[in-house]
Amino acid sequence: MIKFFRKIRRHLLSKGKTGKYFQYAIGEIVLVVIGILIALQINNWNEQRKKVNLSDKALLELQDEVQATIKLISPSLQSNLLIFCSKKM
Repeated sequence: MIKFFRKIRRHLLSKGKTGKYFQYAIGEIVLVVIGILIALQINNWNEQRKKVNLSDKALLELQDEVQATIKLISPSLQSNLLIFCSKKM
């Protein structure tokens, strides 16, 4: 592929068509810039996806921890509630 582009460049320069060569060079630069922009966008998308996965994981761990705490505290809350209700009566 690189040889193909070299042949086009040499052909344009050998015929003295510098205007066409500059058009070709600008087109090549534009393609490289577009490729870089696409790569940056993909990288940003991937980083955002990683952040979302990390926050989802943290939320799930927090949910598990809250449920475990509720299970741990629930019996003492129930006994305290029974004691409190029996004293009111």
